[in-house]
Amino acid sequence: MLSRTADHLFWMSRYTERAENTARMLDVNYQTSLLPQSAAVAQVGWQGLLSISELLPAYAAKHGDVTPKCVMEFMVRDESNPSSILSCLKAARENARAVRGSLTTEAWETQNQTWLEVNRMLRMGEFERDPGQFFEWVKFRSHLSRGVTVGTMLMDEALHFMRLGTFLERADNTARLVDVKFHAVQSDFFGAASEKDQEYDFYHWSAILRSVSGFEIYRKVYRDVIKPERVADLLILRPDMPRSLHASLNEVVSNLSMVANDQSAETLRRAGKLRADLQYGHIDEILATGLHAFLTQFLDRVNELGARISRDFLVPAKA
Repeated sequence: MLSRTADHLFWMSRYTERAENTARMLDVNYQTSLLPQSAAVAQVGWQGLLSISELLPAYAAKHGDVTPKCVMEFMVRDESNPSSILSCLKAARENARAVRGSLTTEAWETQNQTWLEVNRMLRMGEFERDPGQFFEWVKFRSHLSRGVTVGTMLMDEALHFMRLGTFLERADNTARLVDVKFHAVQSDFFGAASEKDQEYDFYHWSAILRSVSGFEIYRKVYRDVIKPERVADLLILRPDMPRSLHASLNEVVSNLSMVANDQSAETLRRAGKLRADLQYGHIDEILATGLHAFLTQFLDRVNELGARISRDFLVPAKA
């Protein structure tokens, strides 16, 4: 496959997944902001959302103080923000248009219709009328795009590069989410919390689980009250949790092995090593040595994997 074609397919999927992840985080923050809480706690939540995407400096330069309305505007429709939902869907559609001949009609029309529809919805004020409904729509369109792709595309290199983009982006986002959200309440790991704190914690951890569609899965797997260490275990080490780091790396290694070439052996080895660390890891060991340190190292290794995949298969990045 031509490296330029692979590059467009890879980034089309990454941007689609990024739009979904942004919608998930915004939705949870929006729903949580409707609960009784102090202004300081609400502020931490919105700042954390910007921190996850490493957008605090860019936001501060444009808007100054962190307010829910400005954060939502910045993360949904601001085209100067490359990680906003509108920017991601636009980039996904442009990448799809560049390789339209490599996509099935259904896959292309799904991407194109999503772009046309999101512009209509924002123009008609549907986001302002019901943000929750808008975020559900973004998630649904991402699910639809993935389903149409898997259901209609030939199982060849094109599909494998698309899956690689999806699951690298998902691994990166889940790691950022866990890192920021756990860091915000790291004191809750140890010591007795007041009844009010415990009530807040329930909503906090429930929100984190819901942001990755993991609340019902947690109940099914653990059948117990929500505990931080189990949330971490579910989102990091469980291979049967669709959005966990382990499940994402399983997909990365599987698809990487399907497109392997003469120069990608080291990239595949590093991906396999990272997957093995998750496969044989234990949450108690990770928490004992430091969750933040583990996730920071994980993000570095995932970003390095992305760079190596670009170098081995895709269009070389401009210096």
